[in-house]
Amino acid sequence: MTMMRTIIRLAGITFGLAVIATSALSKAPEGWETDVEAAIVIAKKENKSVMIEFTGSDWCPPCIMMTKKVFSKKEFVDGASKKFVLVHLDFPEGDPELKKKNAPVAEKYAIEGFPTVVLLDSEGKEFDRFFADFFASGYPDVEKFLGNLKASLEKKELD
Repeated sequence: MTMMRTIIRLAGITFGLAVIATSALSKAPEGWETDVEAAIVIAKKENKSVMIEFTGSDWCPPCIMMTKKVFSKKEFVDGASKKFVLVHLDFPEGDPELKKKNAPVAEKYAIEGFPTVVLLDSEGKEFDRFFADFFASGYPDVEKFLGNLKASLEKKELD
């Protein structure tokens, strides 16, 4: 009987930790919005563009690496926030409700892979997009990623 209680307790603890871990993964990093329409309203008000990051926080190795090396860094958030309202849209396997909630946005922007970054002007019109893969792209650190954002803005201004 004691063995059975121990197993039940361990199962309960494991389940509880999984729920906590999943909800922690589902939250946007500090300085990021989770609603594209709200971000566009903010962008209009503050005369900024919008950067949407489509990610799979608990299953996509390049997404996890980009979050760790770039998107979660204070210097990235501070630097990018000068010109962009940042939006974090997560599609975690461990949170089917969040994945379902964000699915229409991924469909609207025809997202085909993760991590993808879509840049919008303050009216919500897309002006650039790129695959933000730590391994395959040239954006493995904060400085390079900020440089790419700057180049995208400069190109938009010329168009």
